[in-house]
Amino acid sequence: MPARRIGRVDVSAIGLGAMPLSVQGRPDERQAIGVLHTALDAGITLIDTADAYHLDAGDPGHNESLIARALAAYGGDTSDVLVATKGGHTRPDGEWALDGSPEHLRRAADASLRRLGVEAIGLYQYHRPDADVPYEESVGALGELCDAGKVRAVGISNADPAQIRLAHGMLGERLVAVQNQFSPSFRSSLPELELCDELGLAFLPWSPLGGMGGAGALGSRHGAFHEVAGELGVSPQRVCLAWMLALSPRVVPIPGARRPVNVQDCARAASLTLSPGQLARLNAAE
Repeated sequence: MPARRIGRVDVSAIGLGAMPLSVQGRPDERQAIGVLHTALDAGITLIDTADAYHLDAGDPGHNESLIARALAAYGGDTSDVLVATKGGHTRPDGEWALDGSPEHLRRAADASLRRLGVEAIGLYQYHRPDADVPYEESVGALGELCDAGKVRAVGISNADPAQIRLAHGMLGERLVAVQNQFSPSFRSSLPELELCDELGLAFLPWSPLGGMGGAGALGSRHGAFHEVAGELGVSPQRVCLAWMLALSPRVVPIPGARRPVNVQDCARAASLTLSPGQLARLNAAE
């Protein structure tokens, strides 16, 4: 698996978004752990999670705990695996809510540390801006967690260019990544991707294939991806991830999956080469 850089850490060019393994429609634990082990077998060394990836208040942090169990049960070496988690979202009654207060982020990070069973979180990300809390206060809390040794590096998610610049100015080299929605259907994060190139930050597209309800229909919704997939004899999903990798060396897509076969297909995108003509058609596609 080719590598890309997040801060000072090399990770696989394709990561795994673990959210589908813990939210509505999630597989049983045996299958979920099988998905995670398949990712590791394929050379994936970036696993993205969050404390809010669970069903309701009855199983907080389900995804983090699942990942910890999967890593502990894996037969191979996992020392190079970067587990990136997030705080700032809450699900008190199964609905999404926000709490970006420094107090909450400190408590959330401590709880994530316990669930993941690590001395320090490899990458801790502010999940989504909270309109009721000044952004600089939330970002400042991330810096404090990093300085305290509880997290090794910091990221922000769902951030606009002004917020990225503010966070970069406050955190400096402690800020290493931005995680925003980006897919063939959702390209409005291109300015954030370009800013990450400028600042030297990794850009982690979430829902890169269109989300849990849209990944299977990617080819039917976007004809150019279907056509290129036919030319190469691969899936439109694999073409999509290869296209993203070609946009910038800072891009590390984190597609989600509920089945091992889908993980394997996504991982193979890292070695798929698209011609300049194919890339031009995909860039122009709607």
